[in-house]
Amino acid sequence: MEKYALITGASGGIGQAAALKLASLGYHLYLHFNQNKASIQGLLAQLESYGGEYIPIQANLEEPEGYKKICSQIFSLDAIIHCSGNSHYGLLVDMKQEEVESIMRIHVMNPIMITKELLPKLIKKRSGSIILISSIWGQTGASCEVAYSAAKGAQISFVKALSKEVALNGVRVNAIAPGAVETAMMGKFTEEDIQLLQYDIPMGRLGIPEEIANGVKFLLSDESSYITGQVLSINGGWYT
Repeated sequence: MEKYALITGASGGIGQAAALKLASLGYHLYLHFNQNKASIQGLLAQLESYGGEYIPIQANLEEPEGYKKICSQIFSLDAIIHCSGNSHYGLLVDMKQEEVESIMRIHVMNPIMITKELLPKLIKKRSGSIILISSIWGQTGASCEVAYSAAKGAQISFVKALSKEVALNGVRVNAIAPGAVETAMMGKFTEEDIQLLQYDIPMGRLGIPEEIANGVKFLLSDESSYITGQVLSINGGWYT
């Protein structure tokens, strides 16, 4: 049976890795992006060999109603993977209101509204899976990333609550909480910062996007059929 998945933030490192992983499993994909059209075009080129249907969708999730542009283009659906994200490094007292609002819209408001609008498609099938890519900071909190930590914590609470609401409808809802992963978000740190960070991680290295995508694969598979409302920590033993 053909399966369709929506990946938000498909132009990012984790989103791209998830797309390639799901395409290899035979999924057709809706690939959301905002500004990074070149990244999506490169991803589409990589996906060609899998022979599926891959539909790019441009939408700005910093806008209050950004979700509408995505949802209007979704038809058949079996899974939602929320990968969209931005970050802000600095003291909370130095943040502008629009910066806080941007983080909350991208990580909380629009993912909730996307899920709300598309959930009936999964409930009608009495099957489906929703995965939010949260963060280790949503579990432990991080100074100088307070708003981001709050947003990622909200994602985890959303997962735990919604999973209870839709479990009898055959829909599973889980989160993945990556630690430090080699993506563009790490670009704001110096090489020395990265080295110091790696010393703190028991496995001695950063994660790679493909390792997060493996978690997505597991949570979508029948092997996780009795798992819902959970947070899968993929962090190399960091802060555990």
